[in-house]
This record gives sequence, C-alpha cells and structure tokens, in this order.
Amino acid sequence: MSATLNARITFSDEQAMLLEAATSFCRDQSPSSAVRARFGNPHDDSTGFDPAHWQAMVDMGWLGIAVPETHGGSGLGIAACAVLAEPLGRHLFHTPFVATQLAIQGLLAGGSTAQQADWLPRLATGAVGSVALFEDDGDWDLAALQSQARLAGGTATLSGRKTLVADAAVADLVLASVQLNGAPALALLTRADVAGRLQRETVIDETRRSFGLTLDGLTVPADRLITGDAAARALPAIRQAAWLLAAAEAAGGIAGALAVTVDYLNTRNAFGRKIGSYQALKHGCADILCQLERVRSHVYHAATLLADGRDAEIALRMAKAEAGDAAVQAGDRAVQFHGGFGFTWDCDAQLYLRRALWLQPWFGDAGHHRRMLAGLLLDTAAA
Repeated sequence: MSATLNARITFSDEQAMLLEAATSFCRDQSPSSAVRARFGNPHDDSTGFDPAHWQAMVDMGWLGIAVPETHGGSGLGIAACAVLAEPLGRHLFHTPFVATQLAIQGLLAGGSTAQQADWLPRLATGAVGSVALFEDDGDWDLAALQSQARLAGGTATLSGRKTLVADAAVADLVLASVQLNGAPALALLTRADVAGRLQRETVIDETRRSFGLTLDGLTVPADRLITGDAAARALPAIRQAAWLLAAAEAAGGIAGALAVTVDYLNTRNAFGRKIGSYQALKHGCADILCQLERVRSHVYHAATLLADGRDAEIALRMAKAEAGDAAVQAGDRAVQFHGGFGFTWDCDAQLYLRRALWLQPWFGDAGHHRRMLAGLLLDTAAA
C-alpha cells in the first residue's frame, strides 16, 4: 500500500507538449460564447460537436494516443489522454474524445486479434467509439447486468436497455455490456446495429449528448462478442480509464470555474471597490485553488501508476472521489459569487456547475468510491 500511495509523480516532455498544444487549441476553438451558442437549445438534435474540430484532433494524432503503433497510434497510453482531458474540461469542449478512448481501452484489454485489427486503426483515425455499460437501476457495479445475450447457431440475440450512452448517435462502434451464460460479456455494435434504437436523454449538462439504447431483438454474429476472461479484463480497463479521464476533466472544470469567478470579482464594483477585494470572497477563491491542486496531484499520481503498469485502483478511486466533490464545490461557489446573475444562461459559471454535476456520479460518486476505498485500504493494511 505505501509503495502505491507514495509513488512519485512523473510528467514527461511529451505530456508537457501535449498539454501546451491542447490548451491553446481548446482556448481558441471553444470560447464560452461558442459553447452557449451550440448548446443553448435543449431540444437541439445535432451531434453536439463540430466535425471540423474532430478532424483537427485526428490530424494532431490525439485519437490514437493510447493506440499501439502496430495499429496506427502513437502508443503513449491512457495516462497521456488525461493531459488532453484537462483542457477539454477547462474550456467545456465537447467532442466524443473520452467516449472513444473508453472503447479503445476495452478493445485493448479484451478484444480479439481480429477485433483489434479491425477497429483500433479506425478509431485512431477518426471513427467514433462509445460504451454502453449502465442500466436503469443505476448500479455502478458493471458486472451487475440485466441485459442478456443468448447464443444460437453462431448468432447472439440481445435484450435489455442501456442508459447514459455518450455520443451514441455518432458512434461507429459501441461496446455494450450484457450477461452471457451468467457472466459479463461485451457486444461490439456498429452504427447500423444501433440505428433506430436510440432515445435522446435530457441530462443536467446540455454539452453532453446522452442516449438510451434498446437492445431487444438485436442480433450480432458471435465473433462480435468479448467473453470470458477477455471481458473480465475489458470492463475494469474501461472503468479505470473513465475514472482517470473524468477526474482530469473535472480538474479542468475547476480551473475554468475559478478563472471566470476571479475575472468577475475583479470586474464587479460594490460600495466603491472591487468585490474581489473583500476577504470572504478571496478566501473562497483560495479554497478552490487548493482543491484544484489536490485534484491535479491525485490525477497525475494515478496517471503515473498507469503509465508504469502498476496497480492504480486505489489512486484512481481517490482521484475520482476528490475531483467529483471539488468540481461541484467550485461550480457552486462560482454561481454564488456571481449573485443572481450566476443562475442565468448568460453566465459561464452555471456551465461549469452543470458539467461538474454530470461528472460527479459518472462511474461512481465520491461516497461510492470512499466506501470501496475503505475496504481496499483496510484489506491491504491487514495483509
């Protein structure tokens, strides 16, 4: 336990260059005015992102960062993706980047040689991926599934319903979890498979495109399943990648909320002085800054462990728990410090609060992770 918790944090030259490029790109391409213009209508059925931005990310090689060189990527691993997720969160940039990375991790951990050869090069060069792991009961245990698959004559027939499937309407590949003979499995679903089976969901963060997916009666060839030990590897890999990228995105959101708050406090006058000069508001901003640095330390500690091939579950759960609560706190303070204006659509503060409220429960809220951590830490200490 001590070796895992006390491991040093590394940040390579490649990661530093990625962060610099991503920060500049997101700042230029996703100002808050563009975010509000794109997502101002909750009934808008568009894809929710600019294909030109997606192509630019493809051209910069970002989609293939975690894909091995043998499949057309750069092989830097999922840890490098956290470097990109932070500025994406900072600027409320919406693309299917995170959803695609989760699909990539599932294929890397459990996909067959043929499945990897078929899909990894495509995902590295612009195809959109996603995962369908959650169900209506809201259970964060990814192995507790109601959706089913039944094999007959080389064909799998699926049933059940998935929810909170990010970017499913534009996904070329969706990894959907099902029970097969009492054990978890993943079905590789194409765009044609899910066509007509998606229902747009209304969520707190309108910069997300979330969908329900009905599986009833859907049939796929048996060779498009990930089963047995392969599925047992794929689900944890997806889950750990989601914890890391959500925590990194939340760190960016905290930085964004702090920036808009400080800017407002240095602009608004009350009683003949800038309201940022009042001690109570200064202390609130200082608290957010301290939370931001804690979250970043957790994120890059967990990323370092993953990059080194070490057991990162404890560090990842710590990062997700800390990031979720801190992002919500920062968003709430940003709204409050803007006064009545903070609750309006024209204020950027509420955008960060909405993003935080989406990220906090995604793949487990802080309470869930702390309960899991109690068992992990106590069991490890006893051993």
